[in-house]
Order: sequence, then structure tokens, then C-alpha cells
Amino acid sequence: MANDASAVSDTRSPHSLADPFSPPADSALWRKNFLVGAATASYQIEGAVDEDGRLPSIWDTFSTTPGKVLAGDTGAVACDHYHRWEADVDMLVSLGLEGYRLSIAWPRVMDAAGLPNRKGLDFYKRLLNRLKEKGITTFVTLYHWDLPQHLEDRGGWLNRDTAYRFADYADLMSRELAGTVDAWATLNEPWCSAFLGYGNGHHAPGLADVGFATQAMHHLLLAHGLAMPVLRTNDPASQKGIVANIGRGTPNSDSTADRRAAHLFEVQHNAWILDPLLKGAYPRDLFELWPGTEPLMLDGDMQTVSAPLDFLGINYYFRTNVSSDGAHGFRDVPLEGVERTQMGWEVFPDGLRDLLTGFKSTYHNLPPIYITENGMASDDKVIDGHVDDTQRISFLKRHLAAVDQAIKAGVEIRGYFLWSLMDNFEWAFGYERRFGVVHVDYSTQKRTVKRSAELVAKFLKERKARV
Repeated sequence: MANDASAVSDTRSPHSLADPFSPPADSALWRKNFLVGAATASYQIEGAVDEDGRLPSIWDTFSTTPGKVLAGDTGAVACDHYHRWEADVDMLVSLGLEGYRLSIAWPRVMDAAGLPNRKGLDFYKRLLNRLKEKGITTFVTLYHWDLPQHLEDRGGWLNRDTAYRFADYADLMSRELAGTVDAWATLNEPWCSAFLGYGNGHHAPGLADVGFATQAMHHLLLAHGLAMPVLRTNDPASQKGIVANIGRGTPNSDSTADRRAAHLFEVQHNAWILDPLLKGAYPRDLFELWPGTEPLMLDGDMQTVSAPLDFLGINYYFRTNVSSDGAHGFRDVPLEGVERTQMGWEVFPDGLRDLLTGFKSTYHNLPPIYITENGMASDDKVIDGHVDDTQRISFLKRHLAAVDQAIKAGVEIRGYFLWSLMDNFEWAFGYERRFGVVHVDYSTQKRTVKRSAELVAKFLKERKARV
């Protein structure tokens, strides 16, 4: 299809632009060097799943399995970004966004023998070159969950060999794309890949065994560690890091048992990933929670995993209120009367601030941080050409305030990426849940800028005028 810029509908009205959004005058977010951008992921937006030599991924398989994804949705077309990328870049630029975080589809760029697929590589080269021409800072994630199905057929992340294949993939991409990428992230949210993919079956490949999850996590983190020196050799001017999703756990009461439960929640959600990266060891409490699930590893693995990071990407969405399960774990206790998003997640900005300041105290080698995802889903509709996403505007303003508070408490945070640039395939929830600051009509592929994006653009224009 043609890359038709007219598919973008500019809804910025004088009334909308008058609404409050900008941070207070003393906010660190006004700094010129604080990067503000938006993020996407390959399977969620690209479509074109069987074009130009792209191989099947685990999400192609999972989403076409009956009962796995809401309404039977798949990423076969998604936002058709593979064909509309030029107009999407123009839209990003029109909003004044300074950074763009995207991911590469591993099955699009390598064949089953590990050889490069030139048509797939050329797509990303064109995209990244255009972004650089437009002055956009580029953050590229190598793995945002779309593992090639042929690797899953050989065991996926339960197979140690997948970590070495990932290093080969990182080698190819960093050689081919060197100079067009400002920051490389090896993995996006290994907690989701390991636990949702192998621990409870909610995500691809759909396995459900906690012992599988801990082994998959080890191989994911090993893959990260093996890729880091490759990236440093091939593209020395870029930053290198990893992206982790974090969760705030709070106790349902002040009892010792409930406070322990909240601690264990954060151990399995946060320390399971951050301790190996920043301390070189898994947290012992993890195996109190999940006894007998210690992963198999080789001597030297943890030294590989804990290679120094240039940055740590942090994704945050909600908190979980928990109580003791009466044994050695925790159970969710949803609070009543709290604000929630379309996902059912509680809106809790203080959790982001508290986790960030806590990490600064816990990890003395904490690298600079980028908030690589933050946002919310709402049931957005276009009415008279406009999308008035009031809850998202409030959500973003409060979470940016939490980021500012963490910066003022001494946490080095260098930027913030909205999740997401546009509505897209929301994994097991299909197309029902809308996270974008740009609305997508999936039947026509028309993009409509939401009011939240208008106000972010207004803030960025004001900030640019100040400096």
C-alpha cells in the first residue's frame, strides 16, 4: 500500500491545546537533555507477517491457536506499519517527539540457517535512516517477544543454544545497522517472556511450569550477556542496555506475613531480573517462593549476565496489593474504590517513584535510567474527528510528576517514552485494549491524533522555545 500521509488526521484544536498538562516550572522535565519519545514493538504494529521472506514467530503460532487471543485476533495486519512506515515517521515528527523506541522482528531479518534476509534488513535500514534524517533519537530493542518459531521448535528459551543464536542475531544487526542506532536494548521485559510465556502460559509459547520459567529466564539473561560485548565491538558509539518491567507490591495489612508477601512479590517481579544484572546472583528468596526451581547454569554464566550496562530501561504500569497465601507466597487482593484502566490495572504513580528510589538504595551500581514504557489502555473512540482521552492525560501527567520526584531524590533518569505511539495488537488481548496516543481505525488504518498527544506536543514545543 502507498505511504499516504493523508491517513493521519490532525485533530489539534485551540480548545484542546488550552488544557493543562505541562509540568510545573521547577520540574526537571523541562531540561533540554531529558528525552521524550514514544515506543512501539514489531509484532504489535508491523503486520506483513509472510512478506519479503519473514519467517513465522511464536506469536504467529500462538495467536492463531484458538482460545489464546481475545476475539481470535492476530498480528497479521496490525497497524500495517511495514507499508505505512513513512507516514508514521512523519506523524512522530509532527508531534515533536524527540525519540522513538522500536523493536526488530528477528524472524524478518534472518533465515532458519542464520543467514541475513536482505529484504527484511533493508526495511529497518530505510526506517532508521529516515528517523536519523529527521533528527529522532533511535532506541532499538533486539527482542520484543517474537522468537522465530523454528527456534521454539528446538526448545526456545528452555534450550541454552537459543542464547547463542541470539548473540549471532545481535552480531548481524549491530554490524548492519551500526551508526543508525543511538541505543540498543537486548531484551524487552524478560519477566514477561519467562513467566507469562513459560510459567503460566498467558503469552507465547504458552507453556505453564514455574521451573520452565526460571530456566527460560536464565537463558534470556545469558543471551543478553552474550550480546553485550558483540554490540560494544560492532557499534561502539551507541549505548547498550536492557529493558525490565517492574511492579510495585504493597501489603494488604501491616502484619508480618503480609509485609513478607509484598516483599516476595517484588522479589519475583523485580529482583529476579535486576539482581543477576546488577549483583551477579539470583535472589535467594526467589527459591523460597518457588522451591526446587533453581535453573541449570554453567560456571561463568553470572559473570556474563552481569556485564556493565550503559543504561537500564524501566517499564512501569501499575501496582499489585497482596496478602500472604498462608504458606510461603502471596495472593492478589484487589483494592476497591481505586482508579483503574481498561486493563483493570490500578493507577498508582507513587509506585514508580518508590521503586526508582528504592533501586537507587539497593543497587549501588545502578546505571542511568530511561523510562522506556509508561502509559495506559482506555476504550478510546473518535467522535467528530477527535479523541478526548481525559484519563490518559491525567495518568501521564501524574506519572511524569513521579519521575520528576525520583530525579529530585537523586535517581539519574535521562528520558521517558510513552507507550505507545499508536493503538496496536495488545498481545493476548488483541485489538480491544488501546494504549496509543494516536488512535488507529483497524478497518481503514486511519490514524487520529488523540488529545493526549496534542498536549505532549504542546509541552515539547514550549520546552524547545525556552532553551
